[in-house]
Amino acid sequence: MQEIMQFASNHTILSLAWVALLILVIVTTVKGMFSKVKTISRGEATHLINKADAVVVDVRSRDDYRKGHISGAINLAAADIKKGSFGELEKHKAQPVIVVCATGQSAGEPAAALSAAGFAQVSVLKDGISGWSGENLPLVRGK
Repeated sequence: MQEIMQFASNHTILSLAWVALLILVIVTTVKGMFSKVKTISRGEATHLINKADAVVVDVRSRDDYRKGHISGAINLAAADIKKGSFGELEKHKAQPVIVVCATGQSAGEPAAALSAAGFAQVSVLKDGISGWSGENLPLVRGK
């Protein structure tokens, strides 16, 4: 214990950075545990789509959507979701909703907005379309 204290006093900035990172990891983990929006794997997404009639919402740009999207996905801009403009998605409030972006990083906010708007079960696809295509799962082109 004395060695740790000596190290911390000799390397103050490094020690503070380590403590800050530890706090961020703990906060992120706790926040994820209590969030209504869950991050799901591709296997879980496939199961929800096939067995629970889940609706896939693709929040990427129209051009990226046309280059390849999950079959049956609805293209809806993240900005529209944040404004509360859900369009054709409104009729699917009782169904599971899977929000998809390019890498799984930017889908969290639109998913939280959908959850706050009363959508029953909202999830985010881990690794987004890049993970989906990385496992050679089918993508539809066009539209």
